[in-house]
Amino acid sequence: MRAYLCQAFGPLDQHGPGQIGDPQPADTEIVIDVAAAGVNYYDTLIVQGRYQIRPPLPFSPGGEFAGTVCAVGAQVHEFTVGQRVLAFNSFGGYAEKARARAAQVFPLPDAVSFESAAAALVTYATAWFALHDRGRMQPGETVLVLGAAGGVGLAAIQIARAAGCTVIAAASSREKLDLCAAAGAHTGIDYHANDLKDAVKAATGGRGADIVVDVVGDRYTEAAVRATAWRGRVLIIGFAAGEIPRVPANLLLLKGCEMAGVFWDEFLRREPAECRRQVAAILDGIARGIFQPPIHGRYGIEEAGQALTLLADRQATGKLLIVP
Repeated sequence: MRAYLCQAFGPLDQHGPGQIGDPQPADTEIVIDVAAAGVNYYDTLIVQGRYQIRPPLPFSPGGEFAGTVCAVGAQVHEFTVGQRVLAFNSFGGYAEKARARAAQVFPLPDAVSFESAAAALVTYATAWFALHDRGRMQPGETVLVLGAAGGVGLAAIQIARAAGCTVIAAASSREKLDLCAAAGAHTGIDYHANDLKDAVKAATGGRGADIVVDVVGDRYTEAAVRATAWRGRVLIIGFAAGEIPRVPANLLLLKGCEMAGVFWDEFLRREPAECRRQVAAILDGIARGIFQPPIHGRYGIEEAGQALTLLADRQATGKLLIVP
């Protein structure tokens, strides 16, 4: 089958399309005819050998994908050939077929398209887990979203808005802030042109944000902590700006706030039943039009490198998809 392959760990321009044998399911796995696969920041890391997981070579990146079941393992009874599904498997999705553990596969309602599902799984599930679970979000709170024009950021805007919260979007350009406003953000801050802490304080009448969704890291994390309200929650999801921040612990003490890590992959593995409940709620929201995953662009397997570069350079506004 055709696949975008990593033959050896290295820079993004080192990888490309090729041929590899069709995957075969182990006893607890299924194989899916891939209709669409989402592009995520960790895909850019895994092919460079800079992610927590280092798959055996050669492999195809792509941790989330949607399509139709084409084969099932001997011990799989909850899925059948021909069924529409959405899956997470850390890698393998930039291909015509991909396998996944049945425990990490979700039934896909007919009302949700393959592309919307592939655009939503990691971003919306991460944002939902962050806000509702780790952040204990309540109606009426103020949510600050850093990197708000990316996939997780736009998902967080929609999820927080639907929960009755006031949303402040922080992004690096006016164009990106316009996208955030269209997604439902109440206020926008260009954190390249403004001091983030001062801007958040001004937008909240000096009170600060109750919850911070941080996918950016670097110097923005400390500024966001300084901009939190009393009992604020800072949710650490990623470090798209490059540097892993070191936040002075006295800030947490003085502000009575907390920082929480958000590692959705591990949540899926450790708490599958609760994860399934959350994903089902997200898919229901998409089916009812409450959530609308924004898609920036669609790329064939041969063009997957372009998508990875675009994402690594933080030029994507919304989700990128690989469509075999």
